[in-house]
Amino acid sequence: MLLEGKRVLITGVLTDQSIAFSVARCAQEQGAEIVLTSFGRAMSLTKRVARKLPTEPDVLELDVTNPEHLSALGAELEQRWGRLDGVLHAIGFAPEACLGGDFLRAGWDDVATAVHTSAYSLKALAEMAQPLMKGVGSADGRGGGSIVSLDFDATVAWPAYNWMGVAKAALESTCRYLARDLGPAGIRVNLVAAGPLKTVAAKSSAGFAACEQAWVARAPLGWSISDPEPVARACVALLSDWFPATTGEMIHVDGGYHAIGA
Repeated sequence: MLLEGKRVLITGVLTDQSIAFSVARCAQEQGAEIVLTSFGRAMSLTKRVARKLPTEPDVLELDVTNPEHLSALGAELEQRWGRLDGVLHAIGFAPEACLGGDFLRAGWDDVATAVHTSAYSLKALAEMAQPLMKGVGSADGRGGGSIVSLDFDATVAWPAYNWMGVAKAALESTCRYLARDLGPAGIRVNLVAAGPLKTVAAKSSAGFAACEQAWVARAPLGWSISDPEPVARACVALLSDWFPATTGEMIHVDGGYHAIGA
C-alpha cells in the first residue's frame, strides 16, 4: 500500500462530495492513519461525514487564519504522533464580492480575506508541519514529508472566478517558494490542479456551468464533474514516496483539458 505507516493531516472535509473526503478515503485505503480538521459551525458537519470513512478519524480544531489554532494543532500532533508524514491543504474561501461578473467591485478587505484563506494558509500549514516532518539526516531516519494542495489552474482567467483566481495564482507562487525553502529538509510541496468537480464550493460559483460545459466538450480523456477519484489518487500518489524528486510542481488532473488550445 502506498501510504502504509504514514500519518497524514487532511483539511477541507465538509461533505462526502468534498475532494478532501475522497483523498481521506483513498489515503486510508492505502494504509495511512489520518486526522481531519474543521472549526466553528462546520465542525459538526465534518464529524458527521468522518463516520462515512473506512475508519472514523478524529477531527481536530483548525481555523487556518488563527495562529493560536495552528500552534495548538502542532502541539496536539506532536503529542499524538511525534511526526507528520503528509498534509493535504484543501482550503479556499472568497467573499461574495470577489466572485461573479464584476472583477472591479471587490475592495481590499474582501480580497485580503480571499488571499489569506486560500494562499497564505498554505504557508501557515507548512510552517506548522515543518518541525514534525523530521529533516534529512534526522535521528529516526525517516526524513522529510509531503505537502499537497488543491488548485484550479490560475495561469488563465476563468468566467466569474475573479479574485479567487488571483488567490489561486498566489497559491501557485507560494507552492514554488515553499518548495525552494523546505526542500533541504526533505519536504516536498506540490499542487494538484483539478478539473471542475461538483463540490459545495463549485455549486456556489456563477462560472461553474460554463467550465463544466467546456470540459465535457474539450477534455481529450473526457471528464466527469461527479467523480473526484482521479484527483484523490493523484494526491495520494504525491503524499507517498513514489515522487521523491518532485516538488514545486502543478500536476493537472483534468482529463487533459489544459493542453488543448481550442
